Amino acid sequence: MFIEKNQHHSESKGTIEVVCGSMFSGKTEELIRRINRARIANQKVEIFKPELDKRYDKQDVVSHNKNAITSTPIENASQILLMTNNAEVIGIDEAQFFGDDLPDVCTQLANSGVRVIVAGLDMDFQGNPFGSMPEILAIADFVTKVHAICINCGALAQFSFRKIKNDNKVLLGEMENYQPLCRRCYLENVKKQNSHE
Repeated sequence: MFIEKNQHHSESKGTIEVVCGSMFSGKTEELIRRINRARIANQKVEIFKPELDKRYDKQDVVSHNKNAITSTPIENASQILLMTNNAEVIGIDEAQFFGDDLPDVCTQLANSGVRVIVAGLDMDFQGNPFGSMPEILAIADFVTKVHAICINCGALAQFSFRKIKNDNKVLLGEMENYQPLCRRCYLENVKKQNSHE
């Protein structure tokens, strides 16, 4: 009886964990921390990121404060299923840039017993839900929302304000293009930006 319980436990340990928030909130930092803890526990890990994210490194996942972890850049989420190499833990960074198939990929992995850790922006620069993140948040077992600090007033920031006028949904950038802002400062800055048009 005891052995059966253990076997059942190991078969059902698959989970989906999401770390979300604005830019500069520490999402990638938290993903790296969780992956490193799994490595210390001798678990087999794989990390994936979108091929288009080449800001700090073509291959590695790199946080804003330059912590890095080796990853595999991929074009679409379905490739993850082909490249998991029997991993027990899978990390996915910049999840908002993957297509609509990512939630299904995460579900398939979790149902097969894999711990899936997803990091991504929950909102785009206009304050709207970003990509398939809302669906991933809905199916997640655990959600951690992290916050940056508002660059204007020092409050907790959950918005990524785009400083330059560009309506493309995807525009990779750093502090030269984006600022973390609280709701009040975000609305004020959007108003100012629109009045200059």
